[in-house]
Amino acid sequence: MRYLVDSCIRMDLKEDRADRLRPLAEWAFRFFQKATVEEALIFYTDFTEIEIMKNYKVKNVGLVFVYAVNDYPLLKRIEVNQKQYHEASLLSKIRNVPFGDALNAVVARDLSAIVVTRDHHFEDLQDIVISKKPEELI
Repeated sequence: MRYLVDSCIRMDLKEDRADRLRPLAEWAFRFFQKATVEEALIFYTDFTEIEIMKNYKVKNVGLVFVYAVNDYPLLKRIEVNQKQYHEASLLSKIRNVPFGDALNAVVARDLSAIVVTRDHHFEDLQDIVISKKPEELI
């Protein structure tokens, strides 16, 4: 399997998040455990890396993504190309979704990956990419 993990899933883990009914961090952790067993490829983009480094002041984003899974060898950083940036910019405007979500959708589509996210904006992008919540994948 191939997954592109949205930053909100990483934040679920990092911040040990839960809502009144759901253990969000636990589900994110269990997703990473399952991905490890399956030897799934997990991608994140250079755009997400910049976003995370800015918000959390960290140097190794790969470790932040999978701090719950020791030394995950199949984590891959993807550099977004100009064509993907341009397509995401247009998509963001046409669909009225945040640029970062449109970019993740385009990159995941190009990688034949499932976006792992809780972000409701991906409901408007289902014709471009499949998105799932961690609990739907465990």
